Amino acid sequence: MRAATVKRCTSETDVAVEVDLDGSGKAEIATGVGFFDHMLELFARHALFDMKVKATGDLHVDQHHTVEDVGIALGEAVLKALGEKRGIKRYASVDLPMDETLSRVVVDISGRPFLVFRTAFPTEKVGQFDTELVREWFQAFAVNARLTLHVETFYGDNAHHIAESCFKGLARALRAAVSVDAREGERIPSTKGAL
Repeated sequence: MRAATVKRCTSETDVAVEVDLDGSGKAEIATGVGFFDHMLELFARHALFDMKVKATGDLHVDQHHTVEDVGIALGEAVLKALGEKRGIKRYASVDLPMDETLSRVVVDISGRPFLVFRTAFPTEKVGQFDTELVREWFQAFAVNARLTLHVETFYGDNAHHIAESCFKGLARALRAAVSVDAREGERIPSTKGAL
Protein backbone atom coordinates (compact mmCIF):
# COMPACT_ATOMS: atom_id res chain seq x y z
CA MET A 1 0.00 0.00 0.00
CA ARG A 2 1.49 3.32 -1.10
CA ALA A 3 0.40 5.48 1.80
CA ALA A 4 2.08 7.59 4.45
CA THR A 5 1.43 9.83 7.43
CA VAL A 6 3.57 12.84 8.36
CA LYS A 7 3.32 15.19 11.32
CA ARG A 8 5.19 18.49 11.49
CA CYS A 9 5.11 20.61 14.61
CA THR A 10 6.99 23.89 14.96
CA SER A 11 6.56 27.03 17.03
CA GLU A 12 4.58 28.42 14.04
CA THR A 13 2.43 25.51 12.87
CA ASP A 14 1.05 22.09 13.72
CA VAL A 15 0.46 20.00 10.59
CA ALA A 16 -0.77 16.42 10.15
CA VAL A 17 -0.97 14.86 6.69
CA GLU A 18 -2.14 11.47 5.45
CA VAL A 19 -1.85 10.49 1.79
CA ASP A 20 -2.75 7.36 -0.17
CA LEU A 21 -1.41 7.46 -3.73
CA ASP A 22 -3.80 4.70 -4.84
CA GLY A 23 -6.97 6.32 -3.58
CA SER A 24 -10.05 7.72 -5.29
CA GLY A 25 -9.62 11.45 -4.65
CA LYS A 26 -11.27 11.72 -1.24
CA ALA A 27 -10.11 14.77 0.72
CA GLU A 28 -10.52 16.04 4.26
CA ILE A 29 -8.76 19.38 4.35
CA ALA A 30 -8.72 21.95 7.16
CA THR A 31 -5.91 24.51 7.17
CA GLY A 32 -7.80 27.62 8.23
CA VAL A 33 -7.08 29.15 4.80
CA GLY A 34 -10.20 28.80 2.65
CA PHE A 35 -8.75 29.27 -0.82
CA PHE A 36 -5.82 26.98 0.00
CA ASP A 37 -8.24 24.30 1.24
CA HIS A 38 -10.01 24.57 -2.12
CA MET A 39 -6.71 24.09 -4.00
CA LEU A 40 -5.79 21.02 -1.91
CA GLU A 41 -9.25 19.50 -2.35
CA LEU A 42 -9.08 19.78 -6.13
CA PHE A 43 -5.46 18.57 -6.05
CA ALA A 44 -6.56 15.37 -4.26
CA ARG A 45 -9.52 14.88 -6.61
CA HIS A 46 -7.51 15.24 -9.81
CA ALA A 47 -4.51 13.23 -8.56
CA LEU A 48 -6.87 10.51 -7.26
CA PHE A 49 -4.95 10.66 -3.99
CA ASP A 50 -6.88 10.18 -0.76
CA MET A 51 -5.67 12.99 1.51
CA LYS A 52 -6.23 14.27 4.99
CA VAL A 53 -4.62 17.57 5.90
CA LYS A 54 -5.15 19.27 9.25
CA ALA A 55 -3.15 22.37 10.04
CA THR A 56 -3.22 25.09 12.64
CA GLY A 57 -0.82 27.96 12.37
CA ASP A 58 -0.01 31.54 13.20
CA LEU A 59 -2.63 32.99 10.86
CA HIS A 60 -2.66 36.13 13.02
CA VAL A 61 0.78 36.82 11.47
CA ASP A 62 -0.11 35.74 7.92
CA GLN A 63 -0.76 32.59 5.87
CA HIS A 64 2.83 31.99 4.80
CA HIS A 65 3.95 29.53 7.50
CA THR A 66 0.79 27.44 7.24
CA VAL A 67 0.91 27.16 3.45
CA GLU A 68 4.65 26.44 3.36
CA ASP A 69 4.56 23.87 6.17
CA VAL A 70 1.66 22.01 4.56
CA GLY A 71 3.76 21.89 1.38
CA ILE A 72 6.69 20.47 3.35
CA ALA A 73 4.58 17.83 5.13
CA LEU A 74 2.64 16.80 2.02
CA GLY A 75 5.87 16.55 0.02
CA GLU A 76 7.42 14.36 2.72
CA ALA A 77 4.31 12.15 2.76
CA VAL A 78 4.35 11.65 -1.03
CA LEU A 79 8.05 10.79 -0.93
CA LYS A 80 7.51 8.32 1.90
CA ALA A 81 4.51 6.73 0.15
CA LEU A 82 6.53 6.21 -3.05
CA GLY A 83 9.09 4.09 -1.22
CA GLU A 84 11.81 2.89 -3.61
CA LYS A 85 9.70 4.04 -6.59
CA ARG A 86 9.78 0.61 -8.20
CA GLY A 87 7.72 0.29 -11.37
CA ILE A 88 6.50 3.89 -11.56
CA LYS A 89 6.25 5.79 -14.82
CA ARG A 90 8.36 8.59 -13.26
CA TYR A 91 7.80 11.31 -15.91
CA ALA A 92 4.63 13.16 -16.90
CA SER A 93 3.57 16.36 -18.60
CA VAL A 94 0.12 17.95 -18.56
CA ASP A 95 -1.29 21.00 -20.32
CA LEU A 96 -4.19 22.17 -18.17
CA PRO A 97 -6.78 24.69 -19.41
CA MET A 98 -8.93 26.57 -16.93
CA ASP A 99 -11.28 28.83 -18.87
CA GLU A 100 -9.05 31.61 -20.29
CA THR A 101 -5.90 30.21 -18.65
CA LEU A 102 -3.48 27.58 -19.92
CA SER A 103 -0.70 26.12 -17.77
CA ARG A 104 1.78 23.31 -18.33
CA VAL A 105 3.13 21.18 -15.48
CA VAL A 106 5.97 18.73 -16.07
CA VAL A 107 7.23 16.38 -13.37
CA ASP A 108 10.15 14.00 -12.96
CA ILE A 109 10.13 11.90 -9.80
CA SER A 110 13.90 12.12 -9.92
CA GLY A 111 15.11 12.36 -6.35
CA ARG A 112 16.66 15.68 -7.41
CA PRO A 113 14.50 18.52 -6.10
CA PHE A 114 14.21 21.50 -8.41
CA LEU A 115 11.45 23.96 -9.23
CA VAL A 116 11.06 26.15 -12.30
CA PHE A 117 7.99 28.34 -11.76
CA ARG A 118 7.11 30.66 -14.64
CA THR A 119 3.71 31.85 -13.56
CA ALA A 120 2.64 35.41 -12.84
CA PHE A 121 -0.53 36.60 -11.14
CA PRO A 122 -2.42 39.74 -12.18
CA THR A 123 -3.46 40.43 -8.57
CA GLU A 124 -1.73 40.10 -5.21
CA LYS A 125 -4.69 38.32 -3.62
CA VAL A 126 -7.51 35.91 -4.35
CA GLY A 127 -9.94 36.81 -1.61
CA GLN A 128 -7.71 36.87 1.49
CA PHE A 129 -5.10 34.52 -0.02
CA ASP A 130 -1.73 35.95 -1.09
CA THR A 131 -1.05 34.72 -4.63
CA GLU A 132 2.73 34.73 -4.01
CA LEU A 133 2.11 31.77 -1.70
CA VAL A 134 1.28 29.55 -4.68
CA ARG A 135 4.95 29.50 -5.62
CA GLU A 136 5.96 29.03 -1.98
CA TRP A 137 3.77 25.93 -1.74
CA PHE A 138 5.10 24.47 -5.00
CA GLN A 139 8.69 25.09 -3.82
CA ALA A 140 8.11 23.42 -0.45
CA PHE A 141 6.29 20.49 -2.04
CA ALA A 142 8.86 19.89 -4.81
CA VAL A 143 11.86 20.04 -2.47
CA ASN A 144 10.35 17.70 0.11
CA ALA A 145 8.89 15.23 -2.40
CA ARG A 146 12.28 15.39 -4.15
CA LEU A 147 10.74 16.17 -7.54
CA THR A 148 12.01 18.05 -10.54
CA LEU A 149 9.01 20.23 -11.29
CA HIS A 150 8.38 22.76 -14.04
CA VAL A 151 5.28 24.95 -13.94
CA GLU A 152 4.54 27.51 -16.64
CA THR A 153 1.41 29.51 -17.33
CA PHE A 154 1.26 30.54 -20.98
CA TYR A 155 -1.60 32.98 -20.53
CA GLY A 156 -4.44 33.84 -18.18
CA ASP A 157 -6.27 36.86 -16.79
CA ASN A 158 -7.92 35.56 -13.63
CA ALA A 159 -5.70 34.85 -10.61
CA HIS A 160 -8.07 32.16 -9.27
CA HIS A 161 -7.99 30.35 -12.61
CA ILE A 162 -4.21 30.62 -12.84
CA ALA A 163 -3.69 29.09 -9.40
CA GLU A 164 -6.25 26.39 -10.09
CA SER A 165 -4.65 25.44 -13.41
CA CYS A 166 -1.29 25.03 -11.66
CA PHE A 167 -2.66 22.83 -8.84
CA LYS A 168 -4.81 20.74 -11.18
CA GLY A 169 -1.90 20.42 -13.62
CA LEU A 170 0.37 19.14 -10.86
CA ALA A 171 -2.33 16.73 -9.69
CA ARG A 172 -2.82 15.27 -13.17
CA ALA A 173 0.93 15.06 -13.81
CA LEU A 174 1.58 13.30 -10.50
CA ARG A 175 -1.34 10.95 -11.09
CA ALA A 176 0.40 9.80 -14.28
CA ALA A 177 3.98 9.84 -12.95
CA VAL A 178 3.25 7.76 -9.82
CA SER A 179 1.19 5.22 -11.75
CA VAL A 180 2.64 1.76 -12.16
CA ASP A 181 4.04 0.85 -15.58
CA ALA A 182 3.43 -2.87 -16.18
CA ARG A 183 6.44 -3.04 -18.49
CA GLU A 184 8.78 -1.80 -15.74
CA GLY A 185 7.79 -4.58 -13.41
CA GLU A 186 9.71 -4.19 -10.14
CA ARG A 187 12.54 -2.19 -11.68
CA ILE A 188 13.42 1.32 -10.57
CA PRO A 189 13.01 3.53 -13.67
CA SER A 190 16.60 4.76 -13.84
CA THR A 191 19.86 3.44 -15.30
CA LYS A 192 21.39 4.28 -11.91
CA GLY A 193 19.17 1.71 -10.20
CA ALA A 194 18.01 4.29 -7.63
CA LEU A 195 15.96 7.48 -7.54
